[in-house]
Amino acid sequence: MSRAEAKERNRRALLDSARRIVARDGHRARLEEIAELAGLTTGAVYSLFGSKNGLLIALLADYLGPHYEDLEQAVPPELGLADAVGAFARHYRRLCDDPDARRHLSFEISVQDMALRDPGLGPRFAASVRAHEERLTALFTGRVHDGAALTPRQARRLATALRGLLVGLSQGVVLGLIGAAPEPVAPEPVAPEPVAPEPDASGPDAPEPDSPEPDVSGPHASEGGASEGDAGEERASERYFADAARALISPPVLGPP
Repeated sequence: MSRAEAKERNRRALLDSARRIVARDGHRARLEEIAELAGLTTGAVYSLFGSKNGLLIALLADYLGPHYEDLEQAVPPELGLADAVGAFARHYRRLCDDPDARRHLSFEISVQDMALRDPGLGPRFAASVRAHEERLTALFTGRVHDGAALTPRQARRLATALRGLLVGLSQGVVLGLIGAAPEPVAPEPVAPEPVAPEPDASGPDAPEPDSPEPDVSGPHASEGGASEGDAGEERASERYFADAARALISPPVLGPP
């Protein structure tokens, strides 16, 4: 193993152990225990991250990076603003169904608690969150809404509002404050009343039966012209997240260009 490979291995080991200890102990997490779990010494922490706070900021970036990469993949670049916001919100709702959702929430709350308690960590924590929010801003900048492209200023305001809304809603789902909505249930088919055949209805000169009207109520029916997937199959809770998010696309939220 090269020196660079060994360094990256140690870095990864410290990040993994720090995530476990922080999720368990919060602000009481001890640097010695983090290093011990990683099979290293506290000197490795200072060598790689500079300090305990440096490790925590790197831990936050390591956690948020894949999260935002998944979001970018969930929102294709060809979508207009309303559809992009809807896809973004649905992705957030589906994250609540992850088997590790409660553990992820525990980690997030623990890091926030540490940032509130440590005056030196708070500003660095806020800067890290803002840096990742810029990626969300870039995700919406330039998308078309009402015939105009969203400016970076408007996208930044929208990104801030969306993050606040969807983080709150997601925490409500994970904590059980927002009940899981059931899957839409299709109505039971109603059997037609039996009709006695006419005496001459089966003769050779009987008219051909009318062609049935096409069924537009099945799973591929469109709802409100939505282009973001199968409205008949999506869960009511995903629609709620999407509708709440799209409500933020308004002049008071977006502001001037």
